[in-house]
Amino acid sequence: MISKKLCLSKLKREGESGLNVLVVAYYSEERIKLVLPMMIIIDELPFKFLERQDFQEFMEIVEPRFPIPHRTTIACMKIYSSEEDILRKAFVGKRVCVTTDTWTSIQNLKYMVVTAHFIDGDWTYQQKILNFCPITNHKGDTIGRAVELCLLKWSIDRLFTITTDNTSSNDVAIDYVKKKTKKRDSSILGGEFMHMCCCAHILNLIVQSGLKSIHESIAKVWNAVRYVRASLVRFEKFQECVENEKIKAKCLLSLDVPTRWNSTSLMLDCTLKFVRAFDRLEKEDGHYKLYFCEADGNRKKPIGPPNYLDWENVKTFMKFLGIFYEATLRFSVSLFITSNTYFHELISIEDQLQ
Repeated sequence: MISKKLCLSKLKREGESGLNVLVVAYYSEERIKLVLPMMIIIDELPFKFLERQDFQEFMEIVEPRFPIPHRTTIACMKIYSSEEDILRKAFVGKRVCVTTDTWTSIQNLKYMVVTAHFIDGDWTYQQKILNFCPITNHKGDTIGRAVELCLLKWSIDRLFTITTDNTSSNDVAIDYVKKKTKKRDSSILGGEFMHMCCCAHILNLIVQSGLKSIHESIAKVWNAVRYVRASLVRFEKFQECVENEKIKAKCLLSLDVPTRWNSTSLMLDCTLKFVRAFDRLEKEDGHYKLYFCEADGNRKKPIGPPNYLDWENVKTFMKFLGIFYEATLRFSVSLFITSNTYFHELISIEDQLQ
């Protein structure tokens, strides 16, 4: 007879013999304690998921002998340590490319992320986040030291390239890393071609420069959208104008994120579909014109509303933005390497602009 300490048996078909073999599954508390945190990590579940009544009832039926651990004692660090060892071994003997980025949060806290890119033994492209940490400032030496410490921690000796945004502080950071790797003779050609500038960031700088040239027209459109989205009453009034103008558009007006020009492109593209509705709103809604005559909290009047010339400026500029928007999407894919496409994209952009 099978002991009560055994779980239900299961049938397993073995490919070579083609026979059905009875395999006994033993109850192992340690094994469940290992698999449970893996489920939490892979499915990105909150730790308090363990305390949910439905999950506890489910486990009571599946395996009543297993004591569900408290969320503060779930053994995620063991998995992290084992996965860290596996990744460290994967870097042995391989050339590794690194990308790094820094930013400041709305709480004025500064962060940096370091990501490794490499080809594994099966010739599959891999990218792994190595570090996500706070930094004291955005100075070049600070970034350089943080990158060096990350490389040492992961035992990455064969560094190929480092891709960064096109800023002067990153130039200083790369020079710092170059000196350190040159002493260990681990870089190619003494690190002469180690620094790679991010193509997407260069495109961003070009577009931001272009945005400044018609900033006033974009600001007028932005203020018009802001007026509509400020209250439900205004939005309903605008929807009436849309219906009266018989505009068939599936998109909804939304404001952009000032630090992301592609969101500005999406905002303008959507807003251009409602030009006739804004013209009608200006004639039928008296508060719309007053909005641009009243000073805000900073004692400044919002510029607007957009006139015919502003809409034409935006319409023309959208053709310009579309070129860079499509190129940025192609540069920003993450499932395959894009460094071999940049020259084609560069020539294509120049050709379209000409």
